[in-house]
Amino acid sequence: MLPHIEKFPHVENVAASVDKLLAEKRTALLSMKDTIAMLRERTGTERSDADLAGLITKKAAVLGVAVLSDLPPQDVAGKFG
Repeated sequence: MLPHIEKFPHVENVAASVDKLLAEKRTALLSMKDTIAMLRERTGTERSDADLAGLITKKAAVLGVAVLSDLPPQDVAGKFG
């Protein structure tokens, strides 16, 4: 199985879930930790926190949604550092 293919075919696509979640919470200041937790709950994804944070950050910027970056530095260092 390819690493980018989710192991739970019955759940929503991760990228589509991020779009949906950000649209639902558009007017709230979102915590990155809470957003990742909600995304994991909805999709069952096993993608890393850093990978999910990158996806959420990019999509939030496009949609103009504010997301508080409250992950510890070591969680995102591999992705951004």
